[in-house]
Amino acid sequence: MKLIYCLKRLPTLTPEEFRRYWLDVHGPLVRAHQDALRIVRYVQTHTAAGPLLDKLRAFRGSAEPYDGVAEIWYESAAALAALGRDPEARAASRRLLEDERRFVDLARSPIWIGEEHLIIGAGSPERSACSPTRLET
Repeated sequence: MKLIYCLKRLPTLTPEEFRRYWLDVHGPLVRAHQDALRIVRYVQTHTAAGPLLDKLRAFRGSAEPYDGVAEIWYESAAALAALGRDPEARAASRRLLEDERRFVDLARSPIWIGEEHLIIGAGSPERSACSPTRLET
């Protein structure tokens, strides 16, 4: 089970201040609470602003990007659900939320959980399974 959190920075922060705080302050805080929160993997993806992003957004007619995306993996949906019954996990979650209020615009930062479906990459279905020669009879 994976939690996805699309982050928008507080308007009082520059993109650089946001990235620095998220990586250098909040990241280690998440790591410190990893066991209590039963996190098996945590990845921060910071938006790479610049001409390439501008071109991609213009080509697709895309909205303003998020400042970054956090991905947090748990063993299962049951493991994630169990956190609410664990006082240590609840305290850790409150501590992380308190810190997020220092750099994240929570009202503009959606969060959700989902399951991955690997299409391309190690462990994905073989390309040949969908190739035209395979579909012909």
